[in-house]
Amino acid sequence: MNLLITICARGGSKGVPGKNIKNVGGLPLISYTIKFSKELFKQFRPTIAISSDSNEIINIAKEYGLKNNGYDRPQNLASDESGKVPTIYDILIYYEKIKNKKFDFILDLDVTSPLRTMFDVEESFKLFLKSPKALSLFSVNPAHRNPYFNMVEKKENNFFNLIKRPNKSVLSRQKAPKVYDLNASFYWFRREFFETKNKSQITNRSLIYELDHICFDLDNSIDFEFLEFLIEKGKVKELL
Repeated sequence: MNLLITICARGGSKGVPGKNIKNVGGLPLISYTIKFSKELFKQFRPTIAISSDSNEIINIAKEYGLKNNGYDRPQNLASDESGKVPTIYDILIYYEKIKNKKFDFILDLDVTSPLRTMFDVEESFKLFLKSPKALSLFSVNPAHRNPYFNMVEKKENNFFNLIKRPNKSVLSRQKAPKVYDLNASFYWFRREFFETKNKSQITNRSLIYELDHICFDLDNSIDFEFLEFLIEKGKVKELL
């Protein structure tokens, strides 16, 4: 099996400048994902690739054993509006060219959502393999808010109502259809996915893998403070 593991780390974050290499628990954030990737699926000898537009990130990744092999992310894929799928596709094509082979599966590991385990990724891959028609699989956690019960949006008449209307009245969150939060930790793709021209990781042929532990995306300074707190209290030792 030919497996490509991608680690995408843009340098121009505005919410938390330099968040991909921000110090967390005494180490650059990206180092956790690099270390994790090197322990995955050793029997398949996967190719691990970093996509970044930042020389600083590329150099730090190199310090932790991950070289960019001459790949620099194009500027058109380095803005706030750049999608993850085109970014992964670009580095996929690059590595297929330099390795002279096609990859069967692509696993994307998000630097800013590092609270994943080997068990999570390995079990999710087994689930993915059991559904050969599935094009992608992504990690989730149970949602704390539910669009069928306690999430509203502005409607065309300028009044507010539930985002999604259930078939019948839902008077408690427990009775609402189950929904999930994307935690952005990892995404599986079949190579076929990138031939469909989908621009989102989510398609009508996607699966989810529900994590049974805390996992969240580091999107602002409070998220980093919370993660530091969890590390100090020893709550996520086995996840990092």
